[in-house]
Amino acid sequence: MMPFTTGVDLTAFNTLALPGRARAFCRIDDETQLADAARADGPRFILGGGSNLVVTGDIDRLVLHMAIPGKRLVTQDDEAFYVEAGAGENWHAFVQWTLAQGWPGLENLSLIPGKVGAAPIQNIGAYGLEAGDLLHSVTAWDFEKRAFFQVDRSQCRFGYRDSLFKQEGWHLDGRIAITRVVFRLPRQWQPNMRYADISQELAARQINQPTAQDLADAVIAIRQRKLPDPAQLPNAGSFFHNPVVSAELAALLKSEFPTLPCYPQPDGRIKLAAGWLIEQAGWKGKSLGPVGMYEKQALVLVNHGGACGEDVQRTMSAVQAAVRERFAVALTPEPIFL
Repeated sequence: MMPFTTGVDLTAFNTLALPGRARAFCRIDDETQLADAARADGPRFILGGGSNLVVTGDIDRLVLHMAIPGKRLVTQDDEAFYVEAGAGENWHAFVQWTLAQGWPGLENLSLIPGKVGAAPIQNIGAYGLEAGDLLHSVTAWDFEKRAFFQVDRSQCRFGYRDSLFKQEGWHLDGRIAITRVVFRLPRQWQPNMRYADISQELAARQINQPTAQDLADAVIAIRQRKLPDPAQLPNAGSFFHNPVVSAELAALLKSEFPTLPCYPQPDGRIKLAAGWLIEQAGWKGKSLGPVGMYEKQALVLVNHGGACGEDVQRTMSAVQAAVRERFAVALTPEPIFL
């Protein structure tokens, strides 16, 4: 049986820097360790970069910190490159590596915090692209069956910040651990500039025919202006989902609030901008104790120092209540609460 460390403080393992001790903790550097971990008693939690996590206190679980490394070109054909990364690879570093190799496609997802293994669970997305758009397959370990299995893109049930892995609750119950992810990056690359922020950034740089690296650099610059570095100001990135409401409610809100950003969805519903709602509800730059919403981007919840999970929950509830009272819209948090 592999050794586990008991009572590990998880403050350094979550980007909100919230305190809490794990009953047991083990760093997973290799897939072969998972068979040993499967023999351990009690519940588990699979931890990646901790960038989408609210630690609410001590955790009575075996925490497996996924640190499986590796990135490689698996194969290629006339249409695409198939690129694999270990679950423990830093997401941003992986994206930049693919660009350096001449395999574009993921550039709009630059500077998103976290690990590669979490990307398909959350179906991370930004600036008109989601990880699921380019994902080819996922390899994972099933702790109950004690075997590896593979899931291809068609089985992943991707949606907005959603996937098979979340729908089945695997991200919470520790039944599976994603070990490797393969992305399909098309040879026929086209710049994705659907978001005005990107077009404006490129125009400011006087770039008319951008390369993939130009887009990545633009996205990085935009994100650095809007979002705090977790190493300097602890945060978990965008804290709430952009709510999706009925067309009727969106029309009603738009008539009352003409500047409300609205994004039609394929099913006829309308996605609203959570950050705009929070700002209009008076929470941009406002704090409740040590926790507040970031002064430059109302969607980002930050820890100004010394916060615990209870402080985060208190501020979250206050923001939800303010938005609900003004707009009759419910905000759902993105992070996992543990």
